[in-house]
Amino acid sequence: MIPISYSAEVAAARENGTPIVALESTIITHGMPYPQNVETARLVEQDVRDNNAVPATIAVMNGVLHIGLSDDELEALGKSENVAKLSRADIAACIATGGTGATTVAATMIGAAQAGISVFATGGIGGVHKGAEETFDISADLQELALTPVTVVAAGAKAILDLNKTYEVLETLGVPVITLGQDMLPAFWSATSDLASPLRMDNASDIAKSHAMRAEMGLSGGQLVCNPIPQDAQIPAEVLAPVIAQALAEADAQNINAKAVTPFLLGRIFELTEGRSLTANIALVRNNARVAAEIAVALSKT
Repeated sequence: MIPISYSAEVAAARENGTPIVALESTIITHGMPYPQNVETARLVEQDVRDNNAVPATIAVMNGVLHIGLSDDELEALGKSENVAKLSRADIAACIATGGTGATTVAATMIGAAQAGISVFATGGIGGVHKGAEETFDISADLQELALTPVTVVAAGAKAILDLNKTYEVLETLGVPVITLGQDMLPAFWSATSDLASPLRMDNASDIAKSHAMRAEMGLSGGQLVCNPIPQDAQIPAEVLAPVIAQALAEADAQNINAKAVTPFLLGRIFELTEGRSLTANIALVRNNARVAAEIAVALSKT
């Protein structure tokens, strides 16, 4: 038996048939410092509520898979140090040994599927890191999207990645990549990239219908919905390119690899942009939460 705890809000939503949106917890433990992490998490949860759905922030705490966190639990997680960063490879071990861990995109998808939640909002997915032909550093998020039937709303793949290779892998894995409202893929902090989107849809209803049709057809895996960051919050790609290049060079020089790469790069980009990257990150996560709630509501009507 999997030890699962539902927050009171999520338990009521499950009983009443209210749409639910899953949220990850690594943004709380690894994304920003306390108390800004908790403040941001509360804002994102409220954005889901304001759009007629219930938020379910997912984490493992003391060996229990939490689907939704109380305010006190959210606060405690935000203050915790040395919290594990969980993906498919280690989430079961963390639960089995009574550990505490925050969920990445892959682990949040697993938790959401266990709870019957079909829509998940995050910032950006992981993917193929630059230099992966040497390091084989490819996020488990991509394989998870091919395995687990959850629609993931993100501002695209993180801009620190090799975006072209990331989307090539998703195509190979058969993952639908849908951009909301535009023909070009977004690039996380930037609203557009030079990559054409494989699919375009202009409203939550069509995305929900696509999710439902995949289930009807017995197709495995989920969907990636690329939701561009609002124009007034973006950092143009040409501004970010030299910043990302510098951060990547520093990571390479310091031999930083595996799970440590992304936190290091995001931290250095925060410093090099004098905080603009974090401001943009918060804006895009909140925007994704609003869209995910709209999709969850539409899916409840299909």
